[in-house]
Amino acid sequence: MNRHTQMPRSGIERVHADRRTRARGYVMPAYHCHTYYELYCVERGACRFLVEDSMYDLRAGDFLLIPPQLLHYTRYPFGDCRRSTVLFRGEDVDEAVRACLPEGAAFLARLRIFRAPEAHRGELSALLGRMVTEERIRDARSALLLRTRLQELLLLCARECDCLHDAPANIRTTEDSVLRSAQFISAHYAEPINTADVATAVGFSPNYLSRKFREAAGIGVHEYLVLTRLRHAALELLATEDSVTEIALRCGFSGSNYFKDAFKKKYGVTPRDYRRMG
Repeated sequence: MNRHTQMPRSGIERVHADRRTRARGYVMPAYHCHTYYELYCVERGACRFLVEDSMYDLRAGDFLLIPPQLLHYTRYPFGDCRRSTVLFRGEDVDEAVRACLPEGAAFLARLRIFRAPEAHRGELSALLGRMVTEERIRDARSALLLRTRLQELLLLCARECDCLHDAPANIRTTEDSVLRSAQFISAHYAEPINTADVATAVGFSPNYLSRKFREAAGIGVHEYLVLTRLRHAALELLATEDSVTEIALRCGFSGSNYFKDAFKKKYGVTPRDYRRMG
C-alpha cells in the first residue's frame, strides 16, 4: 500500500500501519497534509523532514508525531532509511491513554519529536512489525488489534522515550533560502503575494529561489504558497461558519472559483463537503 496515492487525504476510518525502506535520494511527490495524525519512526538510517517552515534531521530511534493539517515533506539525502508510519484519528486514542502521555491530552496537540534509547528500540520495532503484519491480514479483528497496539505503542513511547524539546536540526546553508521563504509565506499567506514577492523578501531572484525551493522541498514556491493557503482555509471551514467565499478571500485566494478547484484537487472533496465531513 502506498498511502500517498491510495489513502484518502480527507480522512481514514481506522488505524493504518506501513513499513518500508526508502533508498537514498527517494523523492516524495510533494508537500502534503491530512486530517489525521501520523506517527513516523526511523528504524534504520536517517532522513530529513520539512514541516511547515522548519527542518529536522531524524536518525534511528527517532519518532515524529505530526498532528492533522501540518504541511510536511520527507527527503532521504543520507542513505537508505527504513521507516514505519502509523496513521490514526484522535478518537483512536482512549482518554486513559492520553492521560498517561507527557502533558496529558495536550501531547497530541502539536508536533513532537521523541527518541527511543537504544536498549528499547528492539521492543518498539517489534511492536511496529506486528502492526504492519496486522495491516496485511485485514480480517474482522484487524481494526481492533491495530487500535489496541497503537495504545500500547503510545504508552511504551511515553514510558521509554525521551521527548526532545529542542528538535535535532542540521540545516545546510544552501537551503537557508528555502526556510526563510517558507517562514515568509507562513507569515504573509493571507496577503496578495506571489513568487516574486517571496524572492524579494529573502533577497534572491525568482528563478534562483524557485530552483532552490524545488530542489529542497520537491515543489515550487507557488505550489507551497497555495498549499499553505489551503491548509488554513481547511481549518477555518471547520472552525467557523463563514461562507466559502469569505474564507477563500481571507486566506489569500483571489476568488472563490479558483479556491474551490484547488481545494477539491488537494482534498478530494469540495469545501462544503469537507465542512460537512468535519
